Amino acid sequence: MIRLSRAVIVEGKYDKIHLENFIDTTVIEINGFGIYKDREKQKLIKMIAAKSGIVIITDSDNAGNQLRAYIKRICVGSDIIDVYLPQIPGREKRKSEPSKQGILGAEGLPGDVIIAALKKSGADIFSKTRGKAITKAELYSLGLSGCENSKAARESFCRYAGLPLGLSANAFTDMLNALFNYDEFIKVAKLWRQDQAKN
Repeated sequence: MIRLSRAVIVEGKYDKIHLENFIDTTVIEINGFGIYKDREKQKLIKMIAAKSGIVIITDSDNAGNQLRAYIKRICVGSDIIDVYLPQIPGREKRKSEPSKQGILGAEGLPGDVIIAALKKSGADIFSKTRGKAITKAELYSLGLSGCENSKAARESFCRYAGLPLGLSANAFTDMLNALFNYDEFIKVAKLWRQDQAKN
């Protein structure tokens, strides 16, 4: 397991699942070309990029190159590290056919290959794990996940903190871990609850 100092942007959920096995950081998936219409996810990525910079890891095919260019356009002026994966022929295990270009995407490449590409890109890699993460258990205790009105509570928190709306519980958790450390989040959550109590 390696730790990065900034969030990683990937194309899809299988890329995210794979990378989280060996990279300790927030991994945000953009749902492929779905990012073009997802204004809230665009806003989230811009906020994260402006705060601490991002790492972009897309497949080394035409679609991946288009998505990388799009993310860079919406985050213009931010500190962005491009990670270019090697083009290795093959097919992902979950797919019956190889990709159009016949090369493995991020989800199909071994972790050591992706880590080598990260190192080559100049990404900051640390040996220690990051501090205490904001978990769904913590969010549950605040009524922000897994509760009857947690969706409305998340929307309220996001409005209060000026964050993107309409995120799923998983995306909300990723966002918090990318934008706040644990203590910062607890402080904002306390102020939000005080504000709720007044209204």
